[in-house]
Amino acid sequence: MNIRQAQPSLYLYGGGALVFLIVAILFKPFTVINAGERGVIMHFGEVQDQILSEGFHPVLPVYTSIKKMSVRVKKTDVDVKVGTKDLQILDVKASVNWHIEANKVNRVYQQVGDDRQVRETIIIPAISEVLKAATPQRNAEEILKQRSSLKEEIERSLKPRLAKYGLQVDDVSLINIGFSPEFTKSIEQKQIAEQEAKKADYEALKASKEAEAEVNRAKGTAEAQRLLKQSLNKELLQKQAIEKWDGKFPTVIGGTGTLPLINIAPPKN
Repeated sequence: MNIRQAQPSLYLYGGGALVFLIVAILFKPFTVINAGERGVIMHFGEVQDQILSEGFHPVLPVYTSIKKMSVRVKKTDVDVKVGTKDLQILDVKASVNWHIEANKVNRVYQQVGDDRQVRETIIIPAISEVLKAATPQRNAEEILKQRSSLKEEIERSLKPRLAKYGLQVDDVSLINIGFSPEFTKSIEQKQIAEQEAKKADYEALKASKEAEAEVNRAKGTAEAQRLLKQSLNKELLQKQAIEKWDGKFPTVIGGTGTLPLINIAPPKN
């Protein structure tokens, strides 16, 4: 075959490849499911039981369409005004991490819709309702002191509500709890009063201990003096004087000392 005879075949091959490329671009007989996604298969708009996992998949153009759904963890923040048992109004900001269960993406899309619709239709209303149900069981001060307990209660209530829609709760956080200025001031005053009461109790206890120590010291001094007085009799004092005598007699010793009066005159020459 010469070059002129080969040219029509080359043109035909090149034209076929171009047509295939155009068809592939227009009708896309394949789809690629990226990491963190699942593919919902629809035949003329009817959701199928099969779910496409990550990777390359051939599809029938026109007959089959694919809706990609993310199964990654998403974060939704909600600001809610709630009431308390003692009729306080709180501004609560909660954050929920959640994801669509991978084996239920087709039912989620069929019943609710895409990610945005799931968030607006299911997630936000559920968080708001659970918060409004949990806070009236406590007064404002209990919420302030039992924040972790409130978080756990909200998480326990939220999980089964979302699970029936094929949604999984990963974590719940109470980012902020805002109290009214009046309540905040009353809490500060109460804390100051408690600190002052503790200080007063400490000072009273300290004074009591110091007084008790002073009484004990006084009792000890009195007891020592009593014992000393008992021990200082006439014989003991005379004995102590004799022990201290240097053997020299004074010329005259008078008075009412502990030793008897001794008059010793010097010898006459």
